[in-house]
Amino acid sequence: MLGMATFAGMDALMKGLSIEMGVYNALLWRTGIAACLALLLFSLKRCSLPGRAALRIHLWRGLITSVMAYLFFWGLVFIPLAEAIALSFIAPLIALYLAALLLGETINRQTIIASLLGLAGAIVIIQGKLSGDYSPEAAKGVAAILLSATLYAYNLILQRQQALIANPVEISLFQNGTVTCIYLLFAPFLAVVPQLHQWPVLTLTAALGVASLMCLSWAYARAEAKALIPVEYTAFIWASLLGWFMYGERLTLVTISGTTLIVAGCLIAARLRPNDAEHVESTAV
Repeated sequence: MLGMATFAGMDALMKGLSIEMGVYNALLWRTGIAACLALLLFSLKRCSLPGRAALRIHLWRGLITSVMAYLFFWGLVFIPLAEAIALSFIAPLIALYLAALLLGETINRQTIIASLLGLAGAIVIIQGKLSGDYSPEAAKGVAAILLSATLYAYNLILQRQQALIANPVEISLFQNGTVTCIYLLFAPFLAVVPQLHQWPVLTLTAALGVASLMCLSWAYARAEAKALIPVEYTAFIWASLLGWFMYGERLTLVTISGTTLIVAGCLIAARLRPNDAEHVESTAV
C-alpha cells in the first residue's frame, strides 16, 4: 500500500512536470536523479553485482519500462489522473493472457468472465471520456494509456520473476539506470536543462519513484502476484485525491462505475482455486 501511495504521488507530480517541460525531459531528468539515488543506496549497502541471468532481466525490464512510462505520462497530459490510473487497471487482466502465452497457464471460464468485466469497465470509461466536453486530444491520451497498460501487464510478470532473484535496491538501480541510458540516446536532439525551480520537484519525484519501486519489489518477493493485485487498486484513491487537490480534476460517476467493473474483474481473476495457484507458482518458478 505504501508503494502504491508513493507511486501515485510520483504520477501526480510527473503530470505537472510533463505539461511544463515535456514528457521526455521530465522522464530523462527524473530517472537520472533516481538512478543516482539508487546508486548511493547500492553503494551504502555494499550490494554485489548481479549475475548474467539477473542482468538480462534487469535490462529487458528497463527497456519495457522506458516505453511504458513514456506512453503513460504522454497520455496523462491529456486526461485526468484518476481516469488514467483507472484505465491502467486493465493490465492485470491482460497479464492473465500473457501468462497463458508465456508461462503456459490455462485460461478457464473464470478468466474469461473477469476479462469481459474488465473490458466493459474500460469501455464505460472510454465512452464517458470521448462523449463529454473534453480536449480533441483525449482519444490520443486514452490510446496511449491503454497501450502503456498492455506493456505494464507484461511488466507485472517480469516484476515477479525479477523480485525472486534480486533485492529491491539492485532492482531500483538497474531499472532506473537502464531507462536513463535509453533516454540519453535522444538527449542530443531533445534534452533541455531544467530551470532552477524544477530541480526540487524532479528530485522529489525521483525519491518517490525509488521508494515505490523498492516497496513493490520487496512485496513481490514475499507474496504471489495474485495476492498483491487487489492492493494496487488503492492507487485510484490517491490518484483521485491528488488529481482533485493539485489540478482541480473532477471525479465523475462514469469513471467510478468503469473502475468498479475493472476491479471486480480483477478480483474474480485473483480468486484462483488452490490447484490453479499451485500450477501458476510452479510454472513461474
